[in-house]
Amino acid sequence: MLGIILTGHGGFASGLASAMKQILGEQPQFIAIDFPETSSTALLTEQMEEALSRLDAQAEVVFLTDLLGGTPFRVASTLAMQSPGREVIAGTNLQLLLEMVLERDDLSSEAFRRMALECGHRGLTSLVDELDRSREEKTNAVEEGI
Repeated sequence: MLGIILTGHGGFASGLASAMKQILGEQPQFIAIDFPETSSTALLTEQMEEALSRLDAQAEVVFLTDLLGGTPFRVASTLAMQSPGREVIAGTNLQLLLEMVLERDDLSSEAFRRMALECGHRGLTSLVDELDRSREEKTNAVEEGI
């Protein structure tokens, strides 16, 4: 099973982890690390290295981060480049986290990355777009007929 380290600014990681736990329950091989204002790059690096040591040593690891280019992303990227089988994904949201935690059992870190990016794109939508899609599906169903 892939290990997941979720990190981001402020209480991003613990907030998403709490929501995930409410919906899916406790998850193995999963660690959330916040990066509050009072933290530093050195402390975050230390926390993420410690998290890596707590995950199954044989497992590949995916870092899920909040912002592309932010400190959590940069630290995760540095750690990911030190070993094969590590991926970093930025722009994490709750839908992506929930779907990917459930799908990770038989995935490599690379397959996880590809699937997560598709999931993230699919998860970003609006009410208007969803209503239009629903109307279009109903119209197509009626036109196909028997």
